[in-house]
Amino acid sequence: MAELEKIRESVRFLESITSIKPEIGVILGTGLGKFADRIDTEKIVPYSSIPHFPVSTVEGHAGNLIFGRISSKNVVAFQGRFHLYEGYSAKEIALPIRVLKFLGAKILIESNAAGGLNPLFKTGDIVIIVDHINLTGHNPLIGENHEEIGVRFPDMSQPYDHKLIELAEKVALEKKIPVKKGVLAGLTGPNLETKAEYRFLRAIGADMVCMSTVVEVIAAVHAGLKVFGISIISDMCLPDALEVATFEKILAAASAAEPFLTDIVENVIMYC
Repeated sequence: MAELEKIRESVRFLESITSIKPEIGVILGTGLGKFADRIDTEKIVPYSSIPHFPVSTVEGHAGNLIFGRISSKNVVAFQGRFHLYEGYSAKEIALPIRVLKFLGAKILIESNAAGGLNPLFKTGDIVIIVDHINLTGHNPLIGENHEEIGVRFPDMSQPYDHKLIELAEKVALEKKIPVKKGVLAGLTGPNLETKAEYRFLRAIGADMVCMSTVVEVIAAVHAGLKVFGISIISDMCLPDALEVATFEKILAAASAAEPFLTDIVENVIMYC
């Protein structure tokens, strides 16, 4: 089946089971699933029930679409995301983003847990993403382009919307939540990087590194969505002071910082 028809079939299914027309989509990354508790939920839809949707296989990713409201805004939250290291292609990862566009959303909010490369960061910091470096070797735009989704050569000079960044900084200041800003490097995973790789990433301008987000953001920009991205620093990746990282430690650090990130994202949604 052609990609565009897969998207439309997913959209038809979702429109048949919920009346919510989302204005904003939120992707909840590792350890960040509790944001769903802030939503006045109308409908929870397992990914496995949606035609052509991938299914999350990673611990901490519940695998649901949650339709509802935050304040007066209609939202849909992706409670779990999809990764290249799970075996999904870039196009499969992009499909839910494109479904979001066809459902009528205008904004995508990205969250993730990331390793800190900037020595001024520390575990537990919340960092607003201002740019990214795609080192995955994958791009969801390769292949036939559908003008109904987006233009053939989308501009990526400002993938993260500056007005949403400014709004988040204002919210964080009002809430007295310290935030930093940084450039995200995206790799495939699932292994964590070597000391030499961390040195390379820092040398090319990355402040943090993760195994997600960049493919989704490319798809979102192509689809004409405004993007806001935010990371929790779940471990520090300083080559000369590197400690062994485990998924359990990463999950614990993300969970500890989650309430602060949730406050920021909820208020960005309310005021955007």
